[in-house]
Amino acid sequence: MNDLGVHALVWTGDWTPEGARTAAARSREAGYDLVEISLHDPELVDVKDTRQVLADHGLRVACSRGLSFDSDVSSDDPDTAARGEALLRQALRITHDLGGDYFGGVLYSALGKYGRPATARGREHAVRALRRLAAEADGLGVTLGLEVVNRYETNVVNTARQCLDLIDEIGADNVLVHLDTYHMNIEEQDFSRPVRACGDRLGYVHIGESHRGYLGSGTIDFPAFFHALADIGYQGPITFESFSSAVVAPGLSHDLAVWRNLWSEGPDLAAHARSYMAAQIKAAHARTAA
Repeated sequence: MNDLGVHALVWTGDWTPEGARTAAARSREAGYDLVEISLHDPELVDVKDTRQVLADHGLRVACSRGLSFDSDVSSDDPDTAARGEALLRQALRITHDLGGDYFGGVLYSALGKYGRPATARGREHAVRALRRLAAEADGLGVTLGLEVVNRYETNVVNTARQCLDLIDEIGADNVLVHLDTYHMNIEEQDFSRPVRACGDRLGYVHIGESHRGYLGSGTIDFPAFFHALADIGYQGPITFESFSSAVVAPGLSHDLAVWRNLWSEGPDLAAHARSYMAAQIKAAHARTAA
């Protein structure tokens, strides 16, 4: 019922043509349906080549990105916010040109630790930018996902409830919630209520362990999370996301504080994650059907 995806940073630190071929081949070998491409270096993406590589391996694509502080759509400075909006529009067009129908991530602020709370002026800049982005995305048949991340990576949206409130302000039907178990483990009270609160406004899921390593080797309550997904009838993508110093994308890895080697063998990690997620989905649906 769900496409199972894998983040490209499990395989490669960049999306050059060579990186694209490696990521696509290994994703298919591991049994995945979808690969998520981070557009943190959009100038490296060869759209025509990537489309062909994905088609050759029968893979769907989702795209994501974050913003830096000099292109923060939630900045009080309108010029800074405008730079961020331009980058989001560029990434949206790349997503569409690659054949994707989902573009998500931290689209509402910079990706990094803030030294102060978000301001009303900055939030309004973000809301207006995302309203315009949503209108453009709707014309392209693309859904936007606002990823809920922890307090050390944004000061705007840290919980599912805050994300739903922001989506209400934006007021566009094609803007949905993107939940990530790694971040939920830091910010949410449990792994069930946020999923149920989102309901049919949950559009994308990241599965990550508490330390971003092998699934099942940390503290995440995955049965509770997958049971909640089954309870709301979630049928969207479920994408495995893991980071290690074994595979480095300098800008993004530094933003995400990937300082240590949690794994060295991407193929083994990804195959384990694929089996683990499939087993959790099967168990959750069996319980729901009982």
